[in-house]
Amino acid sequence: MVVAVLLRWPVCQAAGRSVVRCKRHYCKLQPSAVLSERLRVFESLRERQERSRARETGGRGGGLTIRLSDGKTVKGSAGVTTPLLIARNTHVKGAVVSRVNGELWELGRPLVEDCELQLLGFDSLEGRQAVWRTGACVLSSVMESVFGVQVCREGVSDTGLYCDYQPDNRSVSLEEVEERCKEVTSQKITITRLELSLQEVRELFQDSALRLQLAEELMTGPTLSVYRLGDSIGVCTGPLLPPAAQLKSFKMLQVSPVTLSSVEEVSDVTRMIGVSFPGEREREEWEREQEEARRRDHRRIGKDQELFFFNDVSPGSCFFFPKGAHIYNTLTDFIKSEYRRRGFSEVVTPTLFSTSLWERSGHWEHYSENMFTVTCDPHTFALKPMNCPAHCVMYEQRVRSWRELPIRWADFGALHRNEHSGALGGLTRVRRFCQDDAHIFCTPDQLEAEITACLEFVRSVYRVFGFSFHCLLSTRPTPCLGEPALWDTAEQQLESSLRHFGERWQLNPGDGAFYGPKIDIQIRDAIGRQHQCATIQLDFQLPIRFNLQYVGVNGEMCRPVMIHRAVLGSLERMIAILAENFGGKWPLWLSPVQVMVLPIGGDHEQYAVQVVQKLKEAGFMADVDTDHGATLNKKIRSAQLAQYNYIFVVGEKERVSGTVSVRTRGGKQLGQRSLEDVMSSLTLLRDSRSNQDEF
Repeated sequence: MVVAVLLRWPVCQAAGRSVVRCKRHYCKLQPSAVLSERLRVFESLRERQERSRARETGGRGGGLTIRLSDGKTVKGSAGVTTPLLIARNTHVKGAVVSRVNGELWELGRPLVEDCELQLLGFDSLEGRQAVWRTGACVLSSVMESVFGVQVCREGVSDTGLYCDYQPDNRSVSLEEVEERCKEVTSQKITITRLELSLQEVRELFQDSALRLQLAEELMTGPTLSVYRLGDSIGVCTGPLLPPAAQLKSFKMLQVSPVTLSSVEEVSDVTRMIGVSFPGEREREEWEREQEEARRRDHRRIGKDQELFFFNDVSPGSCFFFPKGAHIYNTLTDFIKSEYRRRGFSEVVTPTLFSTSLWERSGHWEHYSENMFTVTCDPHTFALKPMNCPAHCVMYEQRVRSWRELPIRWADFGALHRNEHSGALGGLTRVRRFCQDDAHIFCTPDQLEAEITACLEFVRSVYRVFGFSFHCLLSTRPTPCLGEPALWDTAEQQLESSLRHFGERWQLNPGDGAFYGPKIDIQIRDAIGRQHQCATIQLDFQLPIRFNLQYVGVNGEMCRPVMIHRAVLGSLERMIAILAENFGGKWPLWLSPVQVMVLPIGGDHEQYAVQVVQKLKEAGFMADVDTDHGATLNKKIRSAQLAQYNYIFVVGEKERVSGTVSVRTRGGKQLGQRSLEDVMSSLTLLRDSRSNQDEF
C-alpha cells in the first residue's frame, strides 16, 4: 500500500524560518528494488509466523477472565478479545497501550490467557512512549517513501521521537514533514509488527549493512520488533498504536547532524527530532509543559543564580561556583547523615585503575568504549566509570566471616564516562560526576531484609524533597548470566520486598541487568515529569568473577550476594532535577542564599552586619545589602529575584529592641521578631529539612 499520494506540492521558504529550501515539486516515490525485496522478505516472514501461530493455537476460542485495574472482572475469548475491545466495552477513553500481567501489550493484540489488564493513556509514561514510537514509524516512512532518503534508525527518547537518515541534496522544511505525516495517518494505514530472530533480522536487512548493524545493537533479547507501514520497513522497540490514525498531530522540532558512535566510518547522518500526539488537546498540554520546562530549565537557573557553568577546557564536566558547591555539599551531607543511621561505612577508592581490573570485572569487554584511558608505557589505565570493582578488591583483601555480613560500603568518588558529545546536556548528562553509590555484601538469607531497608531509605529521602514515586521490578533479560533457579529466588525476594513496602510498583519484564534483577524507582517532579534516579540492583556475577567468599555458619566457604544501590543517583543530575522541581526557589535547608539583611539608611549598617555575623556563626548563608544608591523597595525586589528565602529589614526600632522585620521571598510579611526567636525558627526549618516558607 502506498504511504501517500503527493502530486505537485509547490513550496517556498520564507526568510528567517528554520530550514531553507528552494521551490520544488515532490511526488510519491515508487519503492526501489531494495525496498521491494525488503517488503517481499517481510511478507514472507509474516505469513510464516501466521501459519505457525495457527498450528499452535489450533483455532480460536476458550474463555478468559480479565481483571481490570479497578478490581472489576470481564470475560473474553482467547485469541479474539483484545485490550482495545475491552476499552470500548468498558467505555475507557484515551487508552493508547496496555499492560497485561505487567507486560506492555498493544491494544490490538489478542489476549491468550487469564490476566490482569491495565489500560494506559497518553498521560502515562508508557502511553506517551507508545504514541511517540508510532510517530517515529510514521516519520521514518515519510522520510523514506516521500523524500527518498535512506533511513538508518528510528526511535524514541525521554523527550520525543527521532529519525536518523542519510540525506540527499534536497532540503525539506519541518512544517512540510509535519504535513506529510498527518496525511499518512489520515489514511488510517495499519502498521504491521513482527517479532524476528537475529537470523530473520539479518535476512530482512541484508541489503543495508548500516541498517542491520544498528538493528543488531538494539537486540537485548532473542527477538527484535520490526514493522511495516506502507512500503517502508523499520525497527521499533516496543508496542505501537493499533491504527496509525490515532495520531492526530505532529510537531517537528529540529534537524541536526548526529554521529553514530558505533559506526565511525559513517559521518553524513542527520537526525530529525519531533513529537506526536493522539489529539490537539494533548498537543496544547505538551506545549504548556514545554513552556513551563523552559522557564524552569536548570541551565538558566544555574546561570542566573551563579551556581555552575561548563567550559570547553573540560567538556561535559561541571564547574560549581560557591553557591552551587553549597547545594552539592548539602546533599552529600544529607546522605552521609543517613548513612550513619543506617549502618553504612564510607570508603575512599582510587580514580585510576589498570585495565586488568576492568578485564577481570568484565567491564572492559562491554564498556571500554565509554571509558577514558591513559597510556603509561607499557601499561594502560582507565578512569573509573563505577565503583563496584574497586569495592570487590577491598572485600577480597582478607577472609570474611558470616558474622561480618552484611557489609555496607558507600563511596563518593569521582566517576568519569566518555559520553558522546551529542548526548551531553547541562547537568543531566555529564562526563564527570559523583554518585551516592553504595554496595552491600550479604548472605542470601539477608537479601530480602537488605532490599527492604534500601527501599525505606529511598522513601525517607524522597519524602524530604516532596517527590511521589513508583517502583519497577525489572526481571531477567535474555541472554543473562547465572542459574535460572538463582534468578527465580532473587526475583521472588525482590517482589516480596516490594509487596511489603506498600508503594505502587509494577513488573518490567526482561529489563533487568544481565548480571541480576533490579528495582528502578521513578520519581515525579512538580510539573509531572518522571525521572529515574534511585536503583537497587542484585549482582550474582561480580562475586563470581572476583571469587568473593565468606566463611559460613558451618565453616564452609559461601558466596555473598552483592547489591548495587543509589538513592540520589548522580548528584549532578539530582541538582538539575531539584532546580527544575523547585523552579530555582530552593527550600531553606538547600538554599545557597538564605537570608538578606537590609539596613534602613547608613546609620544602621553596623547593626545589620552584626545580624549577619550571628547568622553566619549559626551556619546560615546570610548577606547584607549596603548599596546606598538603591531604595529599600528596590533592595527588597532584588533580594526576591535572587531567591533569598527571607529578607530581614532593620532600622532604628529593630536596633534598639534587638529584633528584625521578617518577610518571605514571596512578599509575605511575618512581622517584627526577636533575632533569637527567628534564628531558633530558622534552625528548626533547616535541621528538619522542611520545604515550608513560613515559621
